[in-house]
Amino acid sequence: MEGDPCAGAEKRTQESGEYYPNGFCSFAATQKHGRMSKNKIFNDPVYGFVNIPYGILFDLVEHPYFQRLRRIKQVSLTHYVYPGALHTRFHHALGAMHLMGQAIETLRSKGVTIEAEEAEAARIAILLHDIGHGPFSHTLEHSLLNVHHEELSLLLMEKLNEAFGGALDLAIRIFRGDYPKKFLHQLISGQLDMDRMDYLNRDSFFTGVYEGVIGYDRIIKMLAVSGGELVVEEKGIYSIEKFLMARRLMYWQVYLHKTVLAAEQMLIRAVRRARQLVAAGQTFHISKPLAFFLHNEFSREAFEADKDRWLEYFTRLDDYDIVSALKEFSGAADRLLSFLSASIVDRRLFRLELKNHPFAEEYREEVCRRIGKEFGFSEAELEFLVFGGEETNSEYSTSKDEIKILFKDGRVLPMSESSDYGMQSKIVTKYYLCYPKIRRSGR
Repeated sequence: MEGDPCAGAEKRTQESGEYYPNGFCSFAATQKHGRMSKNKIFNDPVYGFVNIPYGILFDLVEHPYFQRLRRIKQVSLTHYVYPGALHTRFHHALGAMHLMGQAIETLRSKGVTIEAEEAEAARIAILLHDIGHGPFSHTLEHSLLNVHHEELSLLLMEKLNEAFGGALDLAIRIFRGDYPKKFLHQLISGQLDMDRMDYLNRDSFFTGVYEGVIGYDRIIKMLAVSGGELVVEEKGIYSIEKFLMARRLMYWQVYLHKTVLAAEQMLIRAVRRARQLVAAGQTFHISKPLAFFLHNEFSREAFEADKDRWLEYFTRLDDYDIVSALKEFSGAADRLLSFLSASIVDRRLFRLELKNHPFAEEYREEVCRRIGKEFGFSEAELEFLVFGGEETNSEYSTSKDEIKILFKDGRVLPMSESSDYGMQSKIVTKYYLCYPKIRRSGR
């Protein structure tokens, strides 16, 4: 349209690197020409209508780095157990940003000074807190690129800050935790942060595991600030206890469910086997981003030496690359890779035994013997098929930044000294042994 400031705009100009959302003008252009509406509205199945103000927040949502999160499942392979668990990191990030807005409104209503730029920065920080997640979230975090997702999130935030002309400076300070108002960082990363509030609520919704349902709205209404730190008013203590119990139950019933754990460990080993074969000279018809990570050593030294190149490939990698590769690997000449990949694609998942004590080595050797006899794999190959490990969880951690309770008389005490409920701060460890199901034995 003639005179339209958005006509012919490219997604990213060579001169400035500015991003223009596909189908939308840049914030500057819409503001300049007076055609900017106040909010973009999304219909979220968990919270209903969620508002995103046009401007930096909306432009970040429209950026390819963030849009990539649509293609990364929030809870990895959990849908193999709970079929509805197909929601993504994109959903979660928008939900966490929505809750951050509610938390800021609550604190302001109680006299806490939060300037407009601080509120926007806090929402940016929570929006981008998971932007560094790779395919299938935590599952392949150390299999493709051995760098923690929070570090990658920070690096990508810094790259976005360059593209947006320094607009994320304050958000990055809050995300790092070096901004004077500590409570803003605690809303992003703490025992009662908006990340946990959303993922527990959202994961419960999509899995149908109602034991994980929390009173997030009441908890947010009970938030306050004392001495610059985030606290919870005394009358919210029982909602906090319910929140802590729900989190523990969700870990054992969903995130560490034995079938989910088996599927995730199988995926890790399929990628590991593919890497071995690639190193030996085999080629596969897979995406370029995945091929890059399979062909290159993912050491810290390699990453530090060429961050920009690694990040460029990383931001083009998502669940689709892995699923497509598994379908390719299913027909591989290598019988072990084919077996692992086809078992994931067709949901022929391994058996996983879970115990409160380590498995005896004699038992593991017996399982290996039976698996070798059943499937005809070599001793070296059995390392990919029979494996063990351990998982830990605790209801409440007292090791750092305890939840603080604000009493009516002005006292502030840590949660461990405030509740009459015997919270489990002890770390619970469970051990597992995973292996293919043995058909002839009837097990």
